[in-house]
Amino acid sequence: MRGVNRVMLIGNLGKDPDVQFLEGNIAVAKFPLATTETFKDRSGKLVSQTEWHTVVLWRGLAELAQKYLHKSSLVYIEGRLRTRSWDDKDGNRKFATEVVGDNLIMLDKRMDSPGTPPSGDGTMEGHGTTDPPPIGDPSENLPF
Repeated sequence: MRGVNRVMLIGNLGKDPDVQFLEGNIAVAKFPLATTETFKDRSGKLVSQTEWHTVVLWRGLAELAQKYLHKSSLVYIEGRLRTRSWDDKDGNRKFATEVVGDNLIMLDKRMDSPGTPPSGDGTMEGHGTTDPPPIGDPSENLPF
């Protein structure tokens, strides 16, 4: 039987994405993402628990993150878990589990001022497009 390694998160960036370019001009972005769950405990008191996730984006998604995301941006990330290990300078084995993102949707409210990124559905649709002016005699477009 095959396994499934799928993660879906909605949360806020803990800091601006750290973007680096590897050999061959391959972009990789890394940032912390906070997901908060709120519930009532047995006494009825509201309790919030925040989990921090390290998100890694590659290539086009990394460039998108660099251009449009910033600390506190609300995003939907879909991807898979990856655990890396390495030896530190003292020879101790270290581990890190990261979310490698395959899909990113920006969920912040859309901004309509020029030069600001779209959000909501994460697309550029409808931004910077206007109908061309009418062609022909200008008097044909007068309202009287």
